[in-house]
Amino acid sequence: MIACKCAVCKSTDKKDNRLRSSILLKSSSTAVVIDTTPDFRYQMLRSSIDHLDGVVFTHSHKDHIAGLDDIRAYNFFSQKPMPLYANAETADALKRDFYYAFSEKKYPGIPELDLNEINDHPFWVGDIHFVPIQVRHLHMGVTGYRIGNFTYITDANFIEASEKEKIRGSDVLVINALRQEKHISHFTLQEAIQLAAALEIPQTYFTHVSHQMGLHQEVNLSLPKGMQLAHDGLVISVNNTIR
Repeated sequence: MIACKCAVCKSTDKKDNRLRSSILLKSSSTAVVIDTTPDFRYQMLRSSIDHLDGVVFTHSHKDHIAGLDDIRAYNFFSQKPMPLYANAETADALKRDFYYAFSEKKYPGIPELDLNEINDHPFWVGDIHFVPIQVRHLHMGVTGYRIGNFTYITDANFIEASEKEKIRGSDVLVINALRQEKHISHFTLQEAIQLAAALEIPQTYFTHVSHQMGLHQEVNLSLPKGMQLAHDGLVISVNNTIR
């Protein structure tokens, strides 16, 4: 057993219990998850999510795709394949890592998946409208999403000016801020603060937060007005008007 001595790991504040980053989007008729983390099964059980209409992916790193196998429970309830949406690189990784779900001869009980390759063009999942936003995770392309007045971006450290314009006008932005020290492929907290301020976003939440960030409550007290750390179980209500 590995003994952890950091303050975050030993904290009794539930907001310091940070699983891998993922979100559930719900409208009146549609439920979509962005990314299936290694914690996917527990996250869904914890939140009592018994129905999904699709899964949208940001990129192919294991902390964002590893839980896909557990989609089979939703296949059982819906009795149909689960629609997946991913860029070309991520789609290739899914077909490689979960090859058995895409083979011609399928073993009974494996995940049933309907993989849809996306690009820069907006698309719909049920009544939820997604506008892809292209960002960089060092050398890797990652897809963020604008959904009405809400924008979600994770695993980024660079965004082109043209892609920033897709974010501008959002009421709520969720964006990665790994820690306070410089990182090779993630925004730091200060970099994420500067980006949100430059885009004049009314409410920003910082996600993909590592234990190196510090304690949730202490960090929140240091943040500018309209900005705070996200936490597991956070619920955000937005007016999902299509842009």
